[in-house]
Amino acid sequence: MTALLSILVLVFILVAIWQMVKIFDLTQSDSDLNNQVANDKDNKINGYLMLGFLAFIYIITIWSFVALGEFPLMSNSASEHGPGVDSLMIISMIVIFIVQTITQFLLHYFAFKYRGEKGKKALFYADNNKLEAIWTIIPVIVLAVLIIQGLFTWTSIMNVNEDNDPLIVELYAQQFNWKARYGGGDNTLGKANVRLIDINRNNTLGVDEADPNAQDDVITTELHLPVGRPVLFKMRSQDVLHSAYMPHFRAQMNCVPGMITQFGFTPSVTTVDMRETPEMKEKVQNINKIRVKKSKALMANNEEALEPYTFDYLLLCNKICGKSHYNMQMKIIVETQEEYDAWIKTQKAFKNSLINN
Repeated sequence: MTALLSILVLVFILVAIWQMVKIFDLTQSDSDLNNQVANDKDNKINGYLMLGFLAFIYIITIWSFVALGEFPLMSNSASEHGPGVDSLMIISMIVIFIVQTITQFLLHYFAFKYRGEKGKKALFYADNNKLEAIWTIIPVIVLAVLIIQGLFTWTSIMNVNEDNDPLIVELYAQQFNWKARYGGGDNTLGKANVRLIDINRNNTLGVDEADPNAQDDVITTELHLPVGRPVLFKMRSQDVLHSAYMPHFRAQMNCVPGMITQFGFTPSVTTVDMRETPEMKEKVQNINKIRVKKSKALMANNEEALEPYTFDYLLLCNKICGKSHYNMQMKIIVETQEEYDAWIKTQKAFKNSLINN
């Protein structure tokens, strides 16, 4: 806090000095006011500075690609629709990069080429139909292609065919945690409403206790999904707007209080297999190197060391839903159908989890 106050005081002092200099300039004679008007030398310097800034933009962009990123820009998708989303993102980024490169070059080069010079007059075009047609038609075509491809991708994701026997799972959001509800043996979720929440009965999701389909529902704090089987998520929120975000599955959908939203996908890579990919091994290794350094500092202060990081798929909240939003997450485990079946058998049915008063 002391450092912040010191910085603020210094800033105010500099602003005050700057204002005093301006007042001093204004009190001078009219002949001295001409020094505020840019001359040919000033314009030439500014023109070269524009070219220098253009070179800086290109250099920092190339460096960012080489040192901080890799191509393709997206990797490690773990759902069947993931590669389609990644392709759309890569195409969009390539188009944006090309347009940005061309427009920034023209902007800075024209600022240099057509800089102000004494006796030089600007040439004005009242209109140019050819130019207007070019910069209108080309963006329309490019955007139409991107939008149409995006619509096809979105439709293929959202049209979950219920004839394929998708696993029905409810994702229940509340500040600041997630719960998953499975349909049980009949794969049908019982009715639920927040008005039916009864803490004393351990009915924290407001499941209708009188609904026959709810009796075998299973409520968990960990999300298990069988690989290769379509999953249809039904999403509810108890309090505020949340967003169910599963980055590796390229899936995101808002959880809106008072309504049910849905999103479906088919997991394509198990948790175990994802951990064995070269990219993930490298990521885990780098994270653990950082954790080792932090642990040494913590232990020097007699604090507990950080545990080694192990990769897991996560369900995150992608809406700022309150003070603990950053910690609203749930582990996702993608496993074989056999492993999933063995796990679900160990879970307690809703009717058996209720507390009798």
